Amino acid sequence: MAVFYRRLPRMDYIRPDTVDEVLDILAKGEPGRYKVYAGGTDVIPKIKKRIMPPPRILVDLKGIKGMDYVEYDEKVGLRIGALASVRSVAESTVIKEKYPVLSQAARSIASIQIRNRATIAGNLCNAVPSADSAPALLAMDAELRCISKRGERAIRIDEFFKAPGRTALEPDEILQEICIPAMNEKTKGIYGKLSPRSRMDLAVVGVAVLGRSEDGFFKDIRIGLGAVAPKPIRALKAEELLAGSNICDETINDASMAAALDAKPIDDHRASAEYRRMMVEVLVRRGLKYILD
Repeated sequence: MAVFYRRLPRMDYIRPDTVDEVLDILAKGEPGRYKVYAGGTDVIPKIKKRIMPPPRILVDLKGIKGMDYVEYDEKVGLRIGALASVRSVAESTVIKEKYPVLSQAARSIASIQIRNRATIAGNLCNAVPSADSAPALLAMDAELRCISKRGERAIRIDEFFKAPGRTALEPDEILQEICIPAMNEKTKGIYGKLSPRSRMDLAVVGVAVLGRSEDGFFKDIRIGLGAVAPKPIRALKAEELLAGSNICDETINDASMAAALDAKPIDDHRASAEYRRMMVEVLVRRGLKYILD
C-alpha cells in the first residue's frame, strides 16, 4: 500500500543569532504570521500533516548560542535553557542525582534520535496533555521564565497550560528558561508512564510522585498527572489528603483513589476514561510506596 506524505507548504525561514533578534521579529509581526520553534519535532510534522495552520515565516531558535545550558546551584536550584535538548536533560549527571524524576521523564520521550533534537522547553510549549516532562515539572513546582520586548516575567508551571495546544505565552514572547527549586535531600520521586511501548508512544497515563516520609508521616507530597485531563494537572485533592497524614495502607489507598477522581480523562482510540482513572490509581499507589522504600 502506498503511503502519501504531504509536502510542507511554502514558508519563509529565519534563523536568528540572538534573543534580541527574535524578540524584534515577534514584536513587529501580527499574530499567526510567525511560528517560533526549537527542535521542530512537534511543529514540523503538524504543519506537514495540516494539523497546524502553516505560518508565513518559521523562526528557528537553534542558531542562538548559549541557551542550551543545564546549570545547578545548591541554593538556587536547577536552570534549564530553552534550547537544552531532551537528551541532555535525561543524561545530565546532576539531574540524575538531584532530580531523578525529571531524568526518568525525559528518557521516556520518543526515540534517542528525537531526544537529540527535541527540547524540554518545546515539549512544554507544545502543550499536549500527554507531554512526559509536564507531570514531573508540575510535581517539582517549576517556574517558567519568559521574555519579550516588554520585559521578563515568571509563570508558575501550573498556570502555564491553558488548554490543549495553548499556553500562557503571549504571541510576542518566548520561553527563556525553566527553573526548578532546590530539593530537600531526603525527597524522592518517580515518573510512571503507561503506554504500549515505554518510549516510542505517547503516554496513555503519566504520573509523577514526589515527596518524602518523616517520623511516620508523609511530607510535601506532590503529584503530577498527564494525559488524563485537557491539560497536565496536579492531583490536589490527593495531595491535601496526604499532607501530614500518617503512613499506612489506608492512607495510600485513599490518596490513590482521590488522585483518580482529580483526573478528568476522555475516551479515545488509545484508552477509555474508566481505564485511565484506574491506572492513575495504580500508578499513584506505586509512586507513594516507592517514596517509602
